Amino acid sequence: MHKRTREEHDKRRDTMDRRDFLRTSAVASGGLTLGLAGSSQAGAESNEETFGPVEITGPQDMPMGKLNGLEVSRLISGANVFHGFAHSRDLDYVHQLMRRYNTEERLMETLAEFEENGVNAIIGPPWDPFLPIIDRYWEEYGGNMKFISDCRPDPANLEGGEVQLSIDRGASAIYVNGVLADEWCIHGREELLGDSVQAIKQFGVPAGIGGHSLEPMVVAEEVGFDADFYMKTLHHHDYWSCDADEAEGTVGRASWALEPERTIEFMQEVDKPFIAFKVMAAGAIPPRDGFQYAFENGADFVCAGIFDWQIEEDCRIAREVLNGLAETGRQRPWRA
Repeated sequence: MHKRTREEHDKRRDTMDRRDFLRTSAVASGGLTLGLAGSSQAGAESNEETFGPVEITGPQDMPMGKLNGLEVSRLISGANVFHGFAHSRDLDYVHQLMRRYNTEERLMETLAEFEENGVNAIIGPPWDPFLPIIDRYWEEYGGNMKFISDCRPDPANLEGGEVQLSIDRGASAIYVNGVLADEWCIHGREELLGDSVQAIKQFGVPAGIGGHSLEPMVVAEEVGFDADFYMKTLHHHDYWSCDADEAEGTVGRASWALEPERTIEFMQEVDKPFIAFKVMAAGAIPPRDGFQYAFENGADFVCAGIFDWQIEEDCRIAREVLNGLAETGRQRPWRA
């Protein structure tokens, strides 16, 4: 298989005819208009402490931010519904159910509907079974969805392995997978985070660091690894399956942000974009609640796994939450 560079992907997508794509998809047709209203852009440029009024004029008015120059919608799609992975506690059948429901054609329509509702980026791994989906969407359907790679760099070959694969498959940004980053910190190999960031940057794309724990970000800031953005879990513990016991200092297995208050406090002083994920605690927290908590407590972007029938509503909710914060503000300045 020919390995395509990111530039080749960009050129191919730029030359695709959007009208042809809409004719071949099963979603509603119409032009795609992304970004803030003009007054919002002016406000953001004049004062980084504010997020100017968001004028909601239609379903495409999704607020945008930037990862080191890369324009990304503030709501980003997760790829778990595309490769059939779900934190479904002990319900083993859910993975198979997701794969059976999300046929390849349905996923083509799902990506198109995300774009129609203003979401222009998806975070996923640089390997099968996700990649054939995004490849086909770009090449056959003319889609413009940006691919942010959830990457596991190889310590023995940081510029090769999944980093090179991500570039070959058209990634617009790459970050070190959170589970891997956590493991490196646990085993005293934190320097690999900085080395990975530099290896990614050599390819000219934004480089980030992920984590379920906060330690990868703490180390990165203390040492100065120069990451362009962070990807961190963030959700509250006010749901029955969390099993949080503050007195005992324990958290049940249905939680993916073990120290949300510490994360919020730490990110307050960080001047890099912060993408929050697991904001709905794997479906335990309603979208409005999860989005509100994440955005008002410092997230610049939210990555969420969303099924096709949820897209329009969840995008509307994200816009309403962001519009509300434009009026009321938040403690952490917007960093993107």
